[in-house]
Amino acid sequence: MKRRAEPGLWLEDVPVPDCASHDVRIRVRYASLCGTDLHIVSWDQWAQANVRVPRIIGHEFMGTIEAVGDQVAEHRVGERVSVEGHVVCGHCRNCRAGRRHLCQSAVGIGIGRDGAFAERIVVPESNVFVLPNAVPDRLGSCFDPLGNAVHTALSFDLHGEDVLITGAGPIGLMACALCRFVGARYVVVTDVNEYRLALARGMGATRAVDPRAEPLDGVMRELGMHEGFDVGLEMSGHGEALREMLRLMIHGGHVALLGIADGEISTDWNQVIFKGLQLKGIYGREMYETWYKMTTLLQAGLDVSKVITHTFPAERFAEAFDLVRSGRCGKVLLDWTDWTDRTDRTDRTA
Repeated sequence: MKRRAEPGLWLEDVPVPDCASHDVRIRVRYASLCGTDLHIVSWDQWAQANVRVPRIIGHEFMGTIEAVGDQVAEHRVGERVSVEGHVVCGHCRNCRAGRRHLCQSAVGIGIGRDGAFAERIVVPESNVFVLPNAVPDRLGSCFDPLGNAVHTALSFDLHGEDVLITGAGPIGLMACALCRFVGARYVVVTDVNEYRLALARGMGATRAVDPRAEPLDGVMRELGMHEGFDVGLEMSGHGEALREMLRLMIHGGHVALLGIADGEISTDWNQVIFKGLQLKGIYGREMYETWYKMTTLLQAGLDVSKVITHTFPAERFAEAFDLVRSGRCGKVLLDWTDWTDRTDRTDRTA
């Protein structure tokens, strides 16, 4: 948990959370680390503005329902579930219109309310998604970022199209596999991290390149592309990557923006105007259409399992965070299934 308003993370005993009438309590099995968690641990400007301490963090997870509130009708004890990480208000214009992913009052699990880096978590029943038996536990803990990838990639038609993905983090890697699975012709992934580029090649990228060493114009010529990329998926949050993407898009192309920048990004907006580009901002997942789409895609054969590269026992969370900071990993999980060592826990920090 985030005990104090300073860099670090602490392991502590806390009370088992109460389960209200419309809530379910979940026994966490696996939780995955996210870039948002790194922001909170480092206690940067964003975290200081958005997180009140003390707070149990973590929002990507799966587990088993162990208790339900007295008004819960759709879920039962023992179900394997994952959870949508945004708790919406239910009464704003977008919520009432069925566009809950655009709720202006959404509260993030692990940010505005206690999260999943714990043995147990309580969430509203409306946020629960039952996992099919064919989905392994570890993969179920990654449904939140997989949903980001599915929401982003399926925003535009991909059949026979040439796709540029900037940023080979876990979401970009899953988007790469998805684009190939649904019928894109070429999928080019860029990053400056050779470990992640190697993962992208394993996820089906046509080319995975460091643009500092290999200009994309040459990659396009090599592939026989003469007019530009049809679809761009910006996953990095870096200004140079966005500017390069806009430069390389075909006239009338489509760009989905998921990467979050540290600050303002300047770009030549004439690229957008004169090329007639369509830009779409992506935040989270469509509730709950994206969840159904990613489930059926997995059942149809989509394989994103290679994105999970490391799993640590929960008590070794400090090592897990160090690995994520190093960049030499894909998705990193915390395993809560065998929580037996209770000695000397409160002194461990990240």
